[in-house]
Order: sequence, then structure tokens, then C-alpha cells
Amino acid sequence: MNSPQPSPADTSAVASDRPGGVFGNPVIPGMHPDPSVCRVGDDYYLACSSFEYFPGVPLFHSRDLVHWEQIGNALDRPGQLHLPPETPSSAGVYAPTLRHHDGRFWLITTNVAPGGGTMLFTAVDPAGPWSEPIRLPGIGGIDPDLAWDDQGRCWCTYAGIEQTRIDPHTGRTLGTPRRLWSGGPDAQAPEAPHLYRIGEHWYLLIAEGGTERGHAVSIARGPAPDGPFEPCPANPILTHRGLNHPIQNTGHADLVQAPDGSWWLMLLGVRPRGGTPGWHVLGRETFLTPVTWTDGWPVVGRVEAALPAPPWPARPVPAPPRRDDFDSPRLHPQWISVRSRPEDLWSLTEPSGWLTLHARGASLDQPDVMFVGRRQQHLSCTVRTLLDATAGRGGLAARLDEAHHYEIEAGDGRVQVSARASSLRTVLGDRAVAPGPVLLRMDVIASPSAHWQPCREPDTIRLGVEHPDGTFEVLAELDGRYLSTEVAGGFTGRVLGMYAAAGTVRFDWFDYAPIEVGSPTSAEVILAP
Repeated sequence: MNSPQPSPADTSAVASDRPGGVFGNPVIPGMHPDPSVCRVGDDYYLACSSFEYFPGVPLFHSRDLVHWEQIGNALDRPGQLHLPPETPSSAGVYAPTLRHHDGRFWLITTNVAPGGGTMLFTAVDPAGPWSEPIRLPGIGGIDPDLAWDDQGRCWCTYAGIEQTRIDPHTGRTLGTPRRLWSGGPDAQAPEAPHLYRIGEHWYLLIAEGGTERGHAVSIARGPAPDGPFEPCPANPILTHRGLNHPIQNTGHADLVQAPDGSWWLMLLGVRPRGGTPGWHVLGRETFLTPVTWTDGWPVVGRVEAALPAPPWPARPVPAPPRRDDFDSPRLHPQWISVRSRPEDLWSLTEPSGWLTLHARGASLDQPDVMFVGRRQQHLSCTVRTLLDATAGRGGLAARLDEAHHYEIEAGDGRVQVSARASSLRTVLGDRAVAPGPVLLRMDVIASPSAHWQPCREPDTIRLGVEHPDGTFEVLAELDGRYLSTEVAGGFTGRVLGMYAAAGTVRFDWFDYAPIEVGSPTSAEVILAP
């Protein structure tokens, strides 16, 4: 029998300070996997994967490695990122590498979609604008990395692990790709390579074991960018495989050195909840952990939910407002859409102060549904929106992919809760509503960890209508495991947001608020089936 894994409180926060000189992990919660980080002076910049969502590759800035603020998305124009409707969920934009060289930022990534491939982008300001893509047809693998040697030559290393020199200005490969060190014997999925010159050695950091529970980080070193490489005798230098630990799937890491000379590792991990095998619902998140060096090799301990803060002053950043009233001339960079966001299908001026969506796909089952959402970043949260579906049909949804989503939809004088789990689709609640705007609400409540049960769900999702007096009329209460990676597969996490399924739907505001498990809530009326 497997022993239960402890399920911690939600230690993550957009502002990660905690009492006693420690910080909470993850430092960037929610679906922010495959972090790549670089430092420029006293500033740190970080990029993540974005898969089938547009805009792609979220970009963050920090002054202390703990507090991160999203400053944009690198791929925010259709000419940079083409994700046609036939792009499968969890395809699209895979792991980027972000580097700063010769006064510019360089970002290389792979678009795993029809007509995609490996692409390189540059910018003077990481907040944008970023260039049009420089295509690299000679690079056939995912997870590409960039590194420059002392002669100014650029090396591209990618999953496999293979390497070739490139001209980063044209995308032309220089020479024949060759296989490098690929981790432990018969290791699954050697990927996520990053190459560094540290002291007298070149270090090759990789992930192996697959991005699930066997995920791990290993490293080798050699005299030149192309090796030969000798593996660290203590490999893997980081893994939580087989550990009774609340953070799992640790891997896909990037090293960064702070101005004081200390070293840190940014990596992905997940926080499974509930019974066995444990279900993670937020996707793979970005964690931070310190690194020490022994005999010229990096040493990494366990990645903890709370760690001593770095030995420099905290530099907090403003948290995104919990409510977006859609009064700004453009959408906040946290808002993402499924595969594309055509300009003629959404507006902030029809009328001003409302987000207007014009339907394209007829439901969330469709790959081209008109959807605008944000990543779920807390284990428990409340999401509310005021919408007017007088001229159409649409609502509020929790989405994992086309085959796994829950939604409450308004239109034709009614609201209805639906659930899709693989090939099963059902309506779970229905009621009439008065003409005009209606306030839809979703509560996500993480299951308590005090009494472990082998089949307990990771969380519960309640969907319904909030009345003017604050009463939450719950039309359906659903098991959250069906919106988890362990059930649905793939690489993404939940996105919570608004959609249009027919005609035109307008949203006056959207409110996202983390809640503490066990905190008092407004009165509820749960309708009988």
C-alpha cells in the first residue's frame, strides 16, 4: 500500500513573502512550466511554455528571484505564432530558452503545431516588442537552448540530446548535428538542455525521466561547449521520485547566478492533491531552490514549500488586481485565449468598459471557441463575472482541454451547468433567470488534507448564480479530478475564464480571489437534482 502524501496549505502567492524570513514555493503559481531565466545586472527575466494558448510565452521580471511580475508575452502577434484549429491540446509552444547576449534578449522555442518548427526571436526590451520569427529548419528537436562561447560562436542544443552551431541572425545551421551526453543509461526523455560556461568548465544541465513522477535533473561537464562531457557522480542532482513529499515531478531546470555570487535553480514541479495517485490541477508551476557547489559540482536539496529567503532585501511587486473591470485600452498580459484571438471577435469598446466576445466555435468542445481566461493560481479560489447574454449565449468555464471542462452558461433566459469529461457530456443544473445581466460564480475548494482517503478528490468545483444579496445558489458541485492532468493527460493546467458560444456576449467585469479552506462563505442554496 502506498503511504499518503501530505497535502500542504496553499503556500503559493503572487507575493511570496512569509513571516520569519522565508518564502513560499511555487514563486510563480499556476500553469507556468519549463522556466528559463537570465540575469541582466540586478534584474531577472523569466519565460515559460504556453502550449495551445495565445498570446504565447509569458514573460516575467523580478529584482529578488522571489517576487515576479508578468510584463508581457513574447509572441503576441499572429505573425509570430500560428496555432491553427487542428493544433492538438498540449501541442503549440514548448519550452523556450531566454538569454541576454550582446545587448539583446534572445528567445528560442519550438511551435509543435502544423506549420510550426523551431523559431528564434529577439528584443531590446523583454516587455516587447519582440521580432518576427527567425526560423531554424535544421533544428529538429524540442527544448532548444542557446549559448555563446568566447569566440562569439552560437551553440544550439536540444532534446535528444543533440547539438549544432547556428547563425542566430539567419537561423542557418553550421555543421551537422551531433549527439552529446544524454543522461543516465536508458533514461527516459533526455530533454531541456541548458549549456553554461562556469569557471573552467562547460556544464550541460538536462532533464530526464519524463515530466511525470520520474522527473529529474542531471548534469555533466566538459572542456568545451561540445564536450566531451563527464556526468556528475551524484546524478540526478535533483529528483523527488519515490519521495513522500507534497511537491512532485521536479525537473526541467535552469541555473542563474545572483549578484552576490550565489547560485539558484528555477524549475518546474506540481502539487498533487487528494488520494492516490494524486491529481495536480494547476499544471506544472515554477519553483525556486538554492544551489551550493562541492568539488565543482552543483548540489541541490529537496524543493520545499517554504525556504529561507535569499540574503538580500525583498523587492515585492504589485499583485494583479483581483477584479478586471475592462476599463483599460488593452487586456492585461495574464489573459489568454485558445489558439488565437482574432481582433474582429473581441472588443473592449463595444461598449466601453465591457469585454465583448463574438462567438466562433459553438461550445468549449470546439478547438476554435472564443475564450478569454487566466490561469488558476491557487488551490482554492472564487471566480465571478457579470455578463449580459441578451444577444447570444456564453458563460464562465474551467478549462483543461476540449474534452475536459466545466462551465455555467447563460442565454435564452436560462443558465445551465454542463460538464465534459472525455467522451461523456452532461447537463447538471438548469434554471430560469430574469432578463438582463446575470452574475455567474465558480468556487474551487481544495479537499482537506487532515484525513487522507485513497479515492478522495483533489478539490470540488461549485458552479451557480450569485444573487444581489450575496447568496450563492449552487446549481452543481463537481469532482475536480476530471480536470486534472492525471485524468486528461497532456502538459497544461486549468484556465478559468469567459467564453461565447453563440451570438454576442458582454462581460462587465471578472473577479478572481484566492480563498482559505474553511473560511466562512455566503449562504448557499443547493438545488436538488
